[in-house]
Amino acid sequence: MEILVCARRVPDTSENEIELNAAGNDIEREELVYSVNEADNYAVEEALQIRDRVGGNVTVVTIDGEDGEEILRRELAMGANHAALVSDDAFSGSDGKGVATILKAFVEKGHYDLILTGVQADDGAAQVGGMLAAMLDYPYASLVNSITVEDGKLKVSREIEGGNREMNEIDLPCVLSIQTGINEPRYVGMRGIRQVASVPIPTLAASDLGVDQGAVGEGPAKVKRLDYFVPALSKGAEMLHGSREENADRVLELVAAKGGLK
Repeated sequence: MEILVCARRVPDTSENEIELNAAGNDIEREELVYSVNEADNYAVEEALQIRDRVGGNVTVVTIDGEDGEEILRRELAMGANHAALVSDDAFSGSDGKGVATILKAFVEKGHYDLILTGVQADDGAAQVGGMLAAMLDYPYASLVNSITVEDGKLKVSREIEGGNREMNEIDLPCVLSIQTGINEPRYVGMRGIRQVASVPIPTLAASDLGVDQGAVGEGPAKVKRLDYFVPALSKGAEMLHGSREENADRVLELVAAKGGLK
């Protein structure tokens, strides 16, 4: 099975103090420490486990500048067979649809049975996987927390409301967005990263993929970041310690007192 994982480099919140820039429309990005998006790392691990069970190859792709090689080499050290960097100044400022457009062009240059994305990245929009599937006209499932390969099809479990799971059978090729916690990503040490330091990673620009530069980037983006703000501090939470019925009544009282019930 040929598996493609779409990964993204994001600020590592465990290593950085996140602050707003002077304009208030982005975070201050100078000197930030970056790492692979957590949800994407789970997707890579799941791809590796599927490959180890049924055979095939795992390719990891990212859209980034030259610094994107950092996470690609980490995923190669993790066990991926191939990696590709998609990089072009024309891609800067792309919204979710623009990113999906670029990834669609990359997918169409290869042959992939299964495409995995993380459930969401640092912008929290959770859009790219679904948009990519729609553009490719592939079946799609989100919030996937279990995958089984049977007779050329996939049986996937999805996390839904109330802590329940929904089971689906999906034909290949398809796109799945992987939920965090689906597995335990393997540890990657510096020795492993050094071993793949000389592995060539192809870099593909818009012209290599046949991407219309007028369809991507900041210009045609329909979603634009206008403002960032730090939420105002409020009083601490009120802990309720009664029975379930007593707590329910107290919640209704609190909501009504704040004008939430009319």
